[in-house]
Amino acid sequence: MRFRKYVPDKDREPVHRLLREVGWLEKGKEEPWDMVFGYSRAFVAEVGGAAECVVATIPGAMRYLDEEIPFAEINAVATSRVARQRGAAKKLVAHALAAAVADGALLARVCVFDQGFYNQAGFGPGGYEHTISFDPLTLNVRAKARPPRRLGPDDAEMIHASRLARRRGHGGANYAAVGVTACELRFSDNGFGLGYCDGPNRELTHHFWCVPEKVEHGPYLIQWLAYQTRGQFLELMALIKGLGDQVQSVGVREPASIQLQDLVERPFRHHRMTAQSKFESRNAAYAFWQVRICDLRGCLAKTHLRCGEVRFSLRLTDPIERLLDDTAPWRGVAGDYVVTLGPSSRARRGRNSALPTLTASVNAFSRLWLGVRPASGLAVTDDLAGPSALLEQLDRVLLLPEPKPDWDF
Repeated sequence: MRFRKYVPDKDREPVHRLLREVGWLEKGKEEPWDMVFGYSRAFVAEVGGAAECVVATIPGAMRYLDEEIPFAEINAVATSRVARQRGAAKKLVAHALAAAVADGALLARVCVFDQGFYNQAGFGPGGYEHTISFDPLTLNVRAKARPPRRLGPDDAEMIHASRLARRRGHGGANYAAVGVTACELRFSDNGFGLGYCDGPNRELTHHFWCVPEKVEHGPYLIQWLAYQTRGQFLELMALIKGLGDQVQSVGVREPASIQLQDLVERPFRHHRMTAQSKFESRNAAYAFWQVRICDLRGCLAKTHLRCGEVRFSLRLTDPIERLLDDTAPWRGVAGDYVVTLGPSSRARRGRNSALPTLTASVNAFSRLWLGVRPASGLAVTDDLAGPSALLEQLDRVLLLPEPKPDWDF
């Protein structure tokens, strides 16, 4: 098995074949996938001279409180029927991550097919994402929506700029390449956008992109909302409510800092009335993205906490070491560190016997650092352990907003 960079002329058809084998490529959708590999940094694993596994990454920036942290998104991992159960995917993921770190990524993220596989490369589950499904007529929104502008695939540059300029909270992700949005707009046959160009130069300021399961009555899924102000958010919600004269169910992902149930009239009554129907009103929560630190010192240098300071020795393990050969430019972050978390955070190699010791996998420590769960909780369910007094200190110092990437793959 040989790992190398994706070469379009050589690998396009073999990669299309393996994407069809895993059920990701429908007839007529070749162009969007070609766009994905055009804006990504992709690698393949060859078996018998043909690409039988592909991994792609793209660079982005994730907000950590007020800082921007460069990170790599793993946006495609697929293995053909020929290469299954040979370790190709996890080794190629490690290979692609090493290349991304060499290019400056301090962090990595992936949207997962299930929990467990990416843990082998040091990833830990992110926070719960809530998708609220409701009858749009039950939205309790007083705002009035103006007639919107229709948006489609030809508006990719405008839509992408609006996404980049949207209001982002802690954990919010951005990707510079316009192709990221352009291909997303082409993956669904009936997708449509509605929005408003209220910028000083008529820029698109707020919009949503929607993919209907059935165009006539729904359900509709709002794939993303982009807005900059409270008033813009409420206008988009009023616009969604206006669909309710025909559409019976709309699903919306909860944005950072918003509890959408606040805007739904009598949510429990409507859930009971619609239970087990395709128009069911409900709140579904899943932790479907995972994250890992790739450069501990780099991430902590951008960590400026607001609730005190704590110092400790950290003994960190990283399972990705086993997936990388000796030639890899990066071998993970395992080792002993002296860590300070506070207004000015840092990590240096070594140990300090006078400090309490925290032992953790990079999977668990990444979740702790990002604020997915507190130390006291991770000590129960994940690979993290330390003296009770240290765990309590970490709980007090790492008081972070819930991380919401707000941009999925």
